[in-house]
Amino acid sequence: MKRFELNGLIDLRTLYNILFLFFFVLSSPYYFWRLVRRGNWRADFGQRFANYDSAINQALTNRHVIWMHAVSVGTQLIRALEPRVPNAKIVVSCTTTTGMHEYRKRLPARILKIYYPVDRRQYVRRAIATINPQAIILLEAEIWPNFLWRASDLKIPMFLANARLSDRSFPRYRRFHWLFRGLFGAFAGVGCQNEEDAERLRAVGCRPDQVKVVGNLKFDAAHLPERRQVDVRALLRQIGVPEDALLVVAGSTHDGEEMLLAEMAARLKKQYPRLFLIIVPRHFERARAISQQFRARGFRFMARSEIIPSTRLQPGEVDVLLVNTTGELMLFYEPAHVVFVGKSLTSVGGQNPIEPASLGKPVIFGPNMQNFHDIVRILLKHNGAVQVKDAAELERVLGELLGDPARRAGLGGQAAAAVTENLGAVERTVEMMLPHLRTRGIYVVPDRAPPANLAT
Repeated sequence: MKRFELNGLIDLRTLYNILFLFFFVLSSPYYFWRLVRRGNWRADFGQRFANYDSAINQALTNRHVIWMHAVSVGTQLIRALEPRVPNAKIVVSCTTTTGMHEYRKRLPARILKIYYPVDRRQYVRRAIATINPQAIILLEAEIWPNFLWRASDLKIPMFLANARLSDRSFPRYRRFHWLFRGLFGAFAGVGCQNEEDAERLRAVGCRPDQVKVVGNLKFDAAHLPERRQVDVRALLRQIGVPEDALLVVAGSTHDGEEMLLAEMAARLKKQYPRLFLIIVPRHFERARAISQQFRARGFRFMARSEIIPSTRLQPGEVDVLLVNTTGELMLFYEPAHVVFVGKSLTSVGGQNPIEPASLGKPVIFGPNMQNFHDIVRILLKHNGAVQVKDAAELERVLGELLGDPARRAGLGGQAAAAVTENLGAVERTVEMMLPHLRTRGIYVVPDRAPPANLAT
């Protein structure tokens, strides 16, 4: 290991690029299959290899550019940053077609949206040369060595926002500290979620003076869409769901959870005849396989995409609504009486519980919420959620909450209070970055301006 330190960065970078090319070739069939499965992969496919059309080049000519790469919560950060740097051109990148669909839907045309380049040296060099950013913002832990090395060589200020190192990823970063220490040390500013993350980030190479505890951006990001494209209550009436139904919404579910929930709902319906289950899978393309499972078990269900203006069903014709569309999860959370957060029972990692909590809903999740450890800790501390250890306990807690409106109200109220108490991370993150942006010639509005209207 010392040989790499003595021989300098060129040996380390060469080793990384050899290994990257090997694993890229080995894994590319799988990732290409995932792209095809999700659909709409041809649009702007060349951007993944830093091939940009003339419209992008024209939009960036003679502009101060801030490049933000965001897996999530990017919209709220842009909403806060844009009015402070009105003369800058903001470019936002993502890696998935689903992420691109969401950004195109939520962000106005003035925010340029591109795909993040594959981390091969020639693609990264071409991408950075084309975008020519005066600053780069990475959200969470998107650490791609070639990209960061190139930006560092060009002395472009880089920021890591909403940074966290999970129990699973921290040992890996520490094990490969010889690769990542220099990369983490290159950040001009690191905004992390809590002191535990701050200690971990310092341990893997972040400079102590650049690490700031600002809170979790996801608390600020949870909000109902400004423009509601669907009236969920009216939609439910179309398929015969009565207004006094007890709605259980299972959000961002993963493989195996849908069948467990449908079976639970069928049993609980004997005790609570007004129960109606709404399932929103994390990946909508799984809806076909879920539908086949439901048909095989004889569940009476309907897919969201099958509901048209003329649809009129009688009460009792459908027991489950399978939402096979994107971007509507918060709208379905709004009328819920109880919410289950998926990827926490049969899968590992969990999904975001802040969205239903911000709406004042009683939230349940399983034991596997590793990716949201800090959020779970806050909600449980405030008695704003219930964590169950297995499917049997989930069914028991669901039954208890369905029969106890007062407890549902109490949990929901505490959940909303926990979210409110933890707001402000977005503004603190922006304030962390502004002094560095000034040094790059970017004009910064001295006083806080009203948020930009991203709906226009």
